[in-house]
Amino acid sequence: LGSRHGRTWRRYVERVLLLMGSASGTIVGRLAPSPTGVLHLGNARTFLLAWLSARSRGGTVLLRIEDIDGPRIKAGATAQTIEDLRWLGLDWDGEVFEQSSRRALYRAACQRLLDAGLAYPCVCSRKEVDEAASAPHEGAQGVGLDGPVYPGTCRGRFASLEDAKQQTGRDASLRFLVDQDQLAFVDGFRGRERGDIAGDFVVQKRDGEPAYQLAVVVDDAAQEVTEVFRADDLLPSTPRQLLVYRALGLSEPQFTHVPLVVGQDGLRLAKRHGDTSLRHFRDQGVRSEDLVSYLAVLSGLRDELSPVTARELLDGFDLRKLPRVPVRGDDHALI
Repeated sequence: LGSRHGRTWRRYVERVLLLMGSASGTIVGRLAPSPTGVLHLGNARTFLLAWLSARSRGGTVLLRIEDIDGPRIKAGATAQTIEDLRWLGLDWDGEVFEQSSRRALYRAACQRLLDAGLAYPCVCSRKEVDEAASAPHEGAQGVGLDGPVYPGTCRGRFASLEDAKQQTGRDASLRFLVDQDQLAFVDGFRGRERGDIAGDFVVQKRDGEPAYQLAVVVDDAAQEVTEVFRADDLLPSTPRQLLVYRALGLSEPQFTHVPLVVGQDGLRLAKRHGDTSLRHFRDQGVRSEDLVSYLAVLSGLRDELSPVTARELLDGFDLRKLPRVPVRGDDHALI
């Protein structure tokens, strides 16, 4: 590539390959909270397990703040999140990364996909995608991860983002061109999975901001992450992210998804289940050792409630002890 984007991309790939070669065999996990609100019991359990998974095997843990979700970012949430993680007894290696400082890498990756014909400009609004998917036609697309499956309206329509703007007067997003319906992979907890991909998906938004599916791939590769440990509500994203890894020529991490913490209604914890935020428990005088103990019992790591630190759980940690179904977290007796 001869463009500025191409030079940026080459430097990025060279750095990744160098780092990956120097750290061969090293386990690198990450905690990747989004500062869109306070941490609750479900978040805390996932971060605790992710930390235990890496640290129990002598691995590195990184902290990345995923703060590119514009209007949903809450003032002060990053500082509160870091404070909550430290209160839980979780530590990390090196500096705290913030996605908002890494936009040049995302733009270079998107340009690489565009130049390779693996992504294309799309000017369709959400309403237009909804209408196209609901219109009666043979082989209806149905509903995918983010709502109606995109029917490919803008495939091959524009030569560039600028061309799309000139022809339509609209800013264009970039969609990844998908040529398969499913992708198989082996999950570190669930075993073999065959995930649905559900159509062409957005990798760059209309305002030029990266979409989640692209940003996490670029960041995890740049930070040499070898294990992506998260709750299984993000399981449907994994096939998409694997496609992006392969399109950019990057090594894939091990994906591990664990069941959610839910309320009485079987849905993931939310405000309707009461206040289960760590800040609330701290304000009520709950000790971190008691909350970690509750999370350990909830996760099958301990048989009964007894004060314990995160570090004390490292000895004998075994992911196979975890329940394979969602666990209820709104019936706690912490207060």
